[in-house]
Amino acid sequence: MEISNGGIDNTGSIITIKGMLSLLMQSVDDEKNEKKVISLAMGDPTVHSCFHTTHVATEAVAEALLSEKFNGYAPTAGLPLTRRAIAEYLSRDLPYKLTPNDVFVTSGCTQAIDVAMALLSRPGANILLPRPGFPIYELSAAFRHIEVRHFDLLPDKGWEVDLDDIESLADQNTVALVIINPGNPCGNVYSYQHLQKIAETANKLKTLVIADEVYGHLVFGDKLFVPMGVFGSTVPILTLGSLSKRWIVPGWRLGWFVTTDPCGMFRKPKVVERMKKYFDILGGPATFIQLKLNLSLLDDIIDDIDFCFKLAKEESVIILPGTAVGLKNWLRVTFAVDPYSLEECLDRIKSFYQRHAKQLQRY
Repeated sequence: MEISNGGIDNTGSIITIKGMLSLLMQSVDDEKNEKKVISLAMGDPTVHSCFHTTHVATEAVAEALLSEKFNGYAPTAGLPLTRRAIAEYLSRDLPYKLTPNDVFVTSGCTQAIDVAMALLSRPGANILLPRPGFPIYELSAAFRHIEVRHFDLLPDKGWEVDLDDIESLADQNTVALVIINPGNPCGNVYSYQHLQKIAETANKLKTLVIADEVYGHLVFGDKLFVPMGVFGSTVPILTLGSLSKRWIVPGWRLGWFVTTDPCGMFRKPKVVERMKKYFDILGGPATFIQLKLNLSLLDDIIDDIDFCFKLAKEESVIILPGTAVGLKNWLRVTFAVDPYSLEECLDRIKSFYQRHAKQLQRY
């Protein structure tokens, strides 16, 4: 559990993923190290030729551009046909039907996050964020003068939400509870039963849930993805998502902000008008895993940040320190790279580890 003051003054102290990656890239010693830089830190599979989106998607975009029907300004909430398509897509997994009016199209999920923060901000407001989590929430909240309160995810329970922690943090000024499922950065997938408990807790605390589902349906094995909107009758849900992950097109910057709320709280005239006006300001969208680091086994490594900077300098391998996502002395690794690069990366990490291992561990 952790509480940090909201406000513009603390934005400089917030570590973002891209900011950390920039610093790590600067630490790569190009003059002494001829190895090609390989990054396991940023989840962008498009930089590797083995990952492609479906031809249906690229052909549809090409057709739209060539038609010359989509060269003008779009309505600020998104094209009607786009809003309808997103509503129909999300409704497949819900016990009720969404309408195009429930959907607002954004420039990626990051903008959807900022929209949520802007619409919820008010004097004295606080928001409950998961730790570890996605740093953009904290940064956006700081710019909106929203106090951030972190609740813990429990590693021994598959990174489930600490519901007792949430109840101890919330008060009458809590405007929302953020749930990231499937999890970023931990890769956890919550069960129906756990999501139901989260919804019931939020209802008890009289706060809405922001459901970040940008990794929706990217699950493996016997895990099933259950959208938080299934529990929209229990508590109002704002569902955020995008094309980026599932369709491997992060550069297309198309996301959504959806009111999955069959009880109609978000359909009140004043709420609807506030959302519409804020999207008018935005101008409309474009038309067309984790490891635990055992420092006791290593010499001259202070913490996860020290580990990552030395690894970048000595081996030209970029891994994100857990501190960047709120979990000190862990490492955040993405496997969205081609098999050859992944194998090469693991060999370099092994060499680095052996070089820095305490004498006892080398024999």
